[in-house]
Amino acid sequence: MNSAIIETGGMQFPVTQGETIDVPRLEGQVGDRVIFDRVLFASKGDDKLVGTPTLPEAKVEGKILAHGRSEKVIVFKFKRRTKYRRKTGHRQDYTRVEITGMAF
Repeated sequence: MNSAIIETGGMQFPVTQGETIDVPRLEGQVGDRVIFDRVLFASKGDDKLVGTPTLPEAKVEGKILAHGRSEKVIVFKFKRRTKYRRKTGHRQDYTRVEITGMAF
C-alpha cells in the first residue's frame, strides 16, 4: 500500500490513499483539487524513499471536502499572589481533505 508523509501549514501528516485528514485552512472551494508537493517520505510496497528534506518529483493529490473550525481551546494564565489572571480561547480553522492520488 502506498503511504507518504506530507508537510502543509508547518505541520506533518502521514497519509494513505483514500484517507480523510484535517489540515490547517487551505485556499479553495469545496470540491476543488489540491496538490501537496512537499512530500518528506514515501513508501510503495517495500520501497522507501526519504527526502532531503523533500522528494523533488513526488506529489500527493487531494480533494477538499469541507471547511470548518475545531473545538475551542481555553488558554488560562495565572500568577499567584499578584491577582494576575487572563482567560482567552482559540478555535483553529481547518480544511478536511480526502487523499485521491499519489505519484512518486
